[in-house]
Amino acid sequence: MSDSPLPETATDAVEALLDEVTTEPQPQPVLQVESLTGKVAIVSGGSSGIGRAVALELARCGAHIAFCYLDDGGQSRSEAKEVASELRQMEVQVLFRSCDVRESSDVNSFVSEAEEELGGIDVLVNNAGIGRDAPMWLMTDHDWEAVLRTNLDGAFHFTRAVAPSMRAQEYGKIVNITSVHGMRTEFGISNYSSSKAGLIGLTRSSAVELGPKNINVNAVAPGYVRTTRLTEGVSPEILDHARDRSALGRLGDPQDVAGVVLFLCSEAARHITGSIITVDGGYVL
Repeated sequence: MSDSPLPETATDAVEALLDEVTTEPQPQPVLQVESLTGKVAIVSGGSSGIGRAVALELARCGAHIAFCYLDDGGQSRSEAKEVASELRQMEVQVLFRSCDVRESSDVNSFVSEAEEELGGIDVLVNNAGIGRDAPMWLMTDHDWEAVLRTNLDGAFHFTRAVAPSMRAQEYGKIVNITSVHGMRTEFGISNYSSSKAGLIGLTRSSAVELGPKNINVNAVAPGYVRTTRLTEGVSPEILDHARDRSALGRLGDPQDVAGVVLFLCSEAARHITGSIITVDGGYVL
């Protein structure tokens, strides 16, 4: 290799590039415990399962939390109160209430309340979701619409509601919780698979539309994760099959998903957008 100096034009170009690199804000090399200190995060479906784990993980890193749940007359209200108590022990501000994500007016009201009490929204995690399984020839209109309206419409309602403030502040992190079943379906879940596939499309479309304002939009696609809904609603035979099919030979835990969500909400992921990250132990390989 020649030791002769680069031509002046090439040298100038290299120096200009180095100047650009050193003047741009640099990401942190690792996640810091205080990486979200002072940020405000909304988590839909935050009273149990993956949503609960996400809310706690974001709070552990300093974020103030607004989470919603659907008060169905069951135990969701008591679960929400327990999560709120855990969050307050981390000395962050907390707002929680029931919200029907299927209704845009309810979502708009919740977001406005969160902005008024906690400040501008920096992070949105669209986690609320349900399943109503049946072969398509036996599926009712109600069960089809309930799943699509909750899993897909709900995410759209929240994303649309936070977009104006995120665009104004030129900053935002949005993470949609989709599913491996949005990529690879199973028998009897046509409504669920369709909603989660649609959520992948919404993720990519939102990334394109919001990216120019420094808003990252990504999705996490869990496989079979040990939540109450899974263990109580899915047969042991299906869970055994999922475990055997997984490359790691096990089911996931909510914390496995929450850790990836935290990464996507941090500045360590500042150059990632429109991506779908599977957290399935190798189920879809």
